[in-house]
Amino acid sequence: MKFELYPFEKLNNLLQDITPNKEYEPSVLTIGEPQFETPAFIQKALCQNTDLLKKYPKTAGEESLRKAQIDFVAKRFGVELNNEQIIPTFGTREILFNFPQFFLFNKKEPTIAFSNPFYQIYEGAAIASRAKTIYLNLTQQNGFKPELDEEKLSACHLVILNFPNNPTASTLTLEELSEWVKLALKYNFVLLNDECYSEIYTGNTIPSLLEASLLVGNREFKNILVVNSISKRSSAPGLRSGFIAGDVEILKEYLNYRTYLGCASPLPLQSAAAAAWSDEKHVEEARAIYKQNFEAAHEILGVEIPDATFYIWLRVSNALEFTKKLYLQYNVKVLPGEYLARDDENGLNPGKDFIRIALVEDPQKTKNALKRIKECLS
Repeated sequence: MKFELYPFEKLNNLLQDITPNKEYEPSVLTIGEPQFETPAFIQKALCQNTDLLKKYPKTAGEESLRKAQIDFVAKRFGVELNNEQIIPTFGTREILFNFPQFFLFNKKEPTIAFSNPFYQIYEGAAIASRAKTIYLNLTQQNGFKPELDEEKLSACHLVILNFPNNPTASTLTLEELSEWVKLALKYNFVLLNDECYSEIYTGNTIPSLLEASLLVGNREFKNILVVNSISKRSSAPGLRSGFIAGDVEILKEYLNYRTYLGCASPLPLQSAAAAAWSDEKHVEEARAIYKQNFEAAHEILGVEIPDATFYIWLRVSNALEFTKKLYLQYNVKVLPGEYLARDDENGLNPGKDFIRIALVEDPQKTKNALKRIKECLS
C-alpha cells in the first residue's frame, strides 16, 4: 500500500527552508485541534476512575458510555436509538479507516465516493480497501455541496459525506440530507456522514443524517450511518471518544469485526467521556468562543460567518506562495487547500487557490493572527 503524505507533512516540507519573522509570536492555524483546556469536570471524572485500569474494556463499550451517547443523540437530534444501533468507538478516525475495509471486503470491484477536498483518512481507507474512488467536488460553483450523477452513484458501494464540512465549513439542510438518504435507498449504497463538527455551530442547530432518515420514513436507518466525536465539542481530542450509529444489520457484523481490532477505549477514558457526552454547558461556552473568532474574521477579513465548524476556507491568488509568504513575513502557519484535495478525472483540484484557517485559539490570539493575514493579503 502506498499512502500520500499527510497534509501537515507536506506543509512542513513546503516551509522547511524558511526562517519566519521573529518580530511576531508564532501562530499555528493549521490543525483542527481546540487550543483550550479540557473542562475540569471531564478531567476529574478521568482521575476518579483510574482504578478501572485493572480491567479489560469491552469492545461494545460500557453501558454508562453507551447510555450517555444515546441520550446525547435523543436530546440533540430527537432520534431515539436502541443499544444495537450505536457502538462507542475509540474516536472516529479509526472507524473512518477500518469501516470501509470491513464493509468493502467482499465487494467485487469496490467503489467508494467522498467529498473533495476531504479528511485524508477517507483516502487512506480507499487505498487500504483497494477501492475505486469517485470524488464529489466541492466548489464555489456548487456552493461547496456534493453533487454526483446517478449513473456514477449506482456504481457506488459506500459514500462518505462530511457535513458540517472540513475544510470548506459548508453545511447541508435537513432536506438536502434527505435527498441523499433517498439516493442511498434507491441505489442500495451505504451512506455515512462524518458529523464531528455538528456541535460547533454559530446560529441554528445543524441536522443529522439520522434525522433525515426518519424524515423520509427510513425508521430502521437502512443503509444509513453516522459518526460523531467529542474531540471538537468538548476540547478533548485526547479522550478518543466517538460512536458510529444507524443500520443495525451493518453494525451487528461490524461489532463482531471490531472484537479483532483491539480498539476498545480504556475504562477511565470511557468514564470521562460519559461525563462529557452528558453535559451541554461546556459546549455552549466553547461555541461562544468560536463565534467570537468568526465575528473577528468577518470584521478583519470580510468573510461570511459560516453556519458551523471553526474553519475559514479563504480564496487567495496562489495558495502555496501565499502560505510561504505568510510564514516568512508574519510567522503565521495556514494550510494550502490543495493539500486537502486531489485532482479529479478532469485534472481539477478543487482545493487549489484556497487556504484553510483553523480558528482554534482564544479570541485575542485569533484577532492578532487574522490582522497579520490581512496585511499579507494586502
